[in-house]
Amino acid sequence: MRASTCVIDEAGQADALPTLHIGPALIGGQSPAYVIAEAGVNHNGDERIAREMIQAAADAKADAVKFQVFSADRLVTRQAPAARYQQDATQASGQYDLLARLELTHDEFAALAEYAGRCGVEFLATPFSIDDLAFLVRIGVRAIKLASPDIVNVPLLEAAAGTGLPVIASTGAADLAEVASAVERFQQAGGGPLALMHCVSAYPATEEQANLAAIGLLGRRFSCVSGFSDHTESLTIGGFARAAGACIIEKHFTLDRRQAGPDHAFSLEPAQLAEYIGHIRYAERLLGNGALAVAECEREVRDLARGSVVAARDIRPGEVLTRAMLTVKRPGGGIAPARLDDLIGRKVSVPIAVDTPLAWEFLS
Repeated sequence: MRASTCVIDEAGQADALPTLHIGPALIGGQSPAYVIAEAGVNHNGDERIAREMIQAAADAKADAVKFQVFSADRLVTRQAPAARYQQDATQASGQYDLLARLELTHDEFAALAEYAGRCGVEFLATPFSIDDLAFLVRIGVRAIKLASPDIVNVPLLEAAAGTGLPVIASTGAADLAEVASAVERFQQAGGGPLALMHCVSAYPATEEQANLAAIGLLGRRFSCVSGFSDHTESLTIGGFARAAGACIIEKHFTLDRRQAGPDHAFSLEPAQLAEYIGHIRYAERLLGNGALAVAECEREVRDLARGSVVAARDIRPGEVLTRAMLTVKRPGGGIAPARLDDLIGRKVSVPIAVDTPLAWEFLS
C-alpha cells in the first residue's frame, strides 16, 4: 500500500493521492477509473466462450478482463452447500458439483492470457488457492485480485503479498476491523501496492444496499486506492461510484443473461457493459480535474459581474478622497474593491464624474 500526505497546490487541488500501476496503466490520483470486466465463471467452463468474452470486454473499452482460477477439489468440500442464489440459478444443491462444471485448466487460462494481450485488454484473475496464485505469477500477470471471502484467508493473503505484485482485494461481507487486520497482515508480509474494493456480497445487491460512501472510507482509512466491485443490476451506478471516489470499478458481464449458471442473471450483456462504462466516463467528464481555478468559459462573466471602485459623486481636482466619495459598481476591469482602502486619503488630480471607474492615474 502506498500512503501519502495530501498536499494542496496553488490551484486548490490535492496533488499527492495514492496511486498504483497495473502494467502501463496509472490508477488513482487524477487518472481515469480502471474498469475491470468480470467474466468470472460466466464462460460456463468453455474456453471458446471465454475467448468471446475477452473480445467483448475489449470492444466495450474495459481496461481489463478478469476470470476466476480455481479447482473445486482445492476450493470446497464435497459437502459444502450452495448459496441460495446459486441454487435458484442452477438448481445445484452443493458447491462442489456446481464449481467443477465451471473449471478451466491452467493451460486454458495461459492461452486466454495470451489472447487477451492480442485483444489489447489486460488479463487479470482471482486465484482461490496458493497453487493457483503461483500459476498466475508464472504466466506473468501484472496484478492479483483477491475475492471478498479471502480477506480473512491469511495464508493466501500473505502469499499474494509475497509476490510483490499490486493486489486488489474486495471487502464484501467484512467489517472494518477485519479489513484493518488484513491490511496489517499484508503489510507485515512485505506486500506491494494494495487497493481495496468496497463490495456488497449479495447477488444481486439492490441499489439501496450499495453504500457507495464506503468507497471513500476505505481510501481515507487505509491511505490507498479504493474502488467498487459492483453486484447490482444498475447500468448507471458506476458513474455514481466514480463520483464517490472509486478509482477501480469491477462489473460482472456475460454474453447472454439467459444462460444457465450462478452469475449470469445479475451480469450485464456486452452492449450494456459498454453503456455502463460510458456512464463512468461521462461522470469523469463532469467531475473534471478538481482544480479550483478560473475557467476560460467564466472570464467574460467574471469581468462583467465583478465590480470596480467608482465615484459616488462628482469629484473635483484637489479633493482628498474619503470613503463616502467612493462605491463599488459593475463592471470589473478597474480598481478592484479589495484596493478601495488604498484610495482613501489620496488627492485627486483630474475631474471625476459620478459613476466613473477610478484609475490610479487620476490621483496625484
